[in-house]
Amino acid sequence: MPSFRLVCLFATLLAASVPVLAWGPQGHQTVAELADRQLRPAAQAEVARLLAGEPTPTLAGVANWADEVRARESGASRTGQWHYVNFKAGDCSYLPVRDCPEGNCVIAAINRNFLALADRARPDAERRDALKFLVHFVADVHQPLHASPIDDKGGNEFQVSYRGEGSNLHKVWDSLILQHDARSPADYAAALNRRPPLPADPTRQSDRPAVDWAVESCLLVEDGGIYPPGHVISDDYLNAHRAQVELRLRQAGSRLADMLNFALAPTARGGR
Repeated sequence: MPSFRLVCLFATLLAASVPVLAWGPQGHQTVAELADRQLRPAAQAEVARLLAGEPTPTLAGVANWADEVRARESGASRTGQWHYVNFKAGDCSYLPVRDCPEGNCVIAAINRNFLALADRARPDAERRDALKFLVHFVADVHQPLHASPIDDKGGNEFQVSYRGEGSNLHKVWDSLILQHDARSPADYAAALNRRPPLPADPTRQSDRPAVDWAVESCLLVEDGGIYPPGHVISDDYLNAHRAQVELRLRQAGSRLADMLNFALAPTARGGR
């Protein structure tokens, strides 16, 4: 078995060469499937109209588009910073000028794309892209390590070994915990949807919900035991955090549906 030092070196090189996908395709599609089940008919109709012509014209079908856009960008990624927010104070207090300079963070990206989607005076092509970004970024902000107060690139620099293979904490939360469930995103979403309803969501009445969602993720990094005490993790770690992951997926799906209903069903705003 390779030494832990070599495992960490391999993981570092891998993280530097492969862009990290928040939640991974399975997680993003699961959030989109959950949201789709909670849309009002008017919002469903507008989603279908805007996505007509897409290879897979569904929320789940476009859920990973923003990562594809980022992967195609060369040099300094124009959209790469829109996938996360770093709480630079080292705690979970949010100061836009410090933590989201020039609007380049996931909080501002959610707000921008929501406003673009809701504005029916804008061209359909612009609103379609806003919808595709919004589906992705609402999921991103619910991945705790995309809103971290710790200066390690969202766990990318925290190297771990799992079953003798090198990885990093961000990748574990993006994909590894979810990969232990072999169901398709549609089946996974259906199973999550059959669970008892989520508790009342205090952010539904907020005038800055994207900030609140990011702060929730940040607090999970601070207080949720996400960082293991050592650098070797086992199935026990994955199983211990599955409930946190599934709660964040469910919250993301519910909140995404609320945003889409609000933006796309204007005659029925104010409640689901």
